[in-house]
Amino acid sequence: MKQRVMITHQLATDLAMAISECEHDNIFVLTDDNTRKNCWPVIETFIGLRDAHVIAIEPGDIHKNVESLVYVWRELERGKATRHSLLINLGGGMVTDLGGFAASTFKRGIDFINIPTTLLAMVDASVGGKTGINLDSLKNEVGVFNDAKFVLLDTEFLRSLDAQNIHSGYAEMLKHGLISNTKNWAELLNFNLDNPDLKHLATMLGKSVAVKERVVTKDPKEKGIRKALNFGHTFGHAFESFSLIHSKENGKTPILHGYAVAYGLICELYLSSLKQGFPTEKMHQTVQYIRENYGAFGITCDDYDELINLMRHDKKNTAGVINFTLLSEVGDIHIDQTATDEEIKQCLDFFREG
Repeated sequence: MKQRVMITHQLATDLAMAISECEHDNIFVLTDDNTRKNCWPVIETFIGLRDAHVIAIEPGDIHKNVESLVYVWRELERGKATRHSLLINLGGGMVTDLGGFAASTFKRGIDFINIPTTLLAMVDASVGGKTGINLDSLKNEVGVFNDAKFVLLDTEFLRSLDAQNIHSGYAEMLKHGLISNTKNWAELLNFNLDNPDLKHLATMLGKSVAVKERVVTKDPKEKGIRKALNFGHTFGHAFESFSLIHSKENGKTPILHGYAVAYGLICELYLSSLKQGFPTEKMHQTVQYIRENYGAFGITCDDYDELINLMRHDKKNTAGVINFTLLSEVGDIHIDQTATDEEIKQCLDFFREG
């Protein structure tokens, strides 16, 4: 059965329908400590969930690791999960990624449903079948492609989301606008992120999810055009890994995934302009919007070699050659592009100097 993605305004009814269409001798719900407190109370009295076994893990991407995965497996085993049990992942992208991987591998695979509770997870992590965990400081290094049976998107969960997490998810929507069409891109650049209209945001979310679904349907295993979804992510994942490494050293909080993607978009728009002739005016308009809403990420030229080395670890690479998705115009996509170290450093200069 193809994964069904539903924007729902009646979560109780739609979740009951989704559960009825999945195997479920036992139902387990994976949360993190935050969604256990803020989101589980919203659904715990729903039909089918009153006897569910709740598994809670620590929040934050830093805990999307082997230790958390093993803990989930053990909790499934302790709760007497079988091959016919169901796992419902209630949370952000960390929960849906890790929970999807746990479900895909436990007893060689059990059904799972994703209920994303952050904008980032709604627009990106819960759609497209990618599951996985980080390995040390390398993002999503271990995982499998496997679709949830259902993804239920309820924008009411966004009311409890802080501004930083709204911004983080919105960066992926900006990416979807850039790889789709000028109308979507322009609408996104005109949205007020400081005072978001959630009703309008829900409409744009639907368009954004549709962009991703169209791409994923054409290329489910990322052999070709699905690489379009990596726009902004070669630099972005390097920034994110860099932040994760150095936050451990200095005790600071790592940057959120969407902020890393936003910074990656700046660099890859510049590289697109340099190598593919992406229109300079549209590049500057987008970069200005990102700078105004996402601030700066402090790197120096002494960090360039480390960032380039992190890019070499990216799964999109072949034989150690750093691979980029670039644009020659909004919606005009060029996959499997390369750049020299000097060109990458030029992009980092542009990123730092503004």
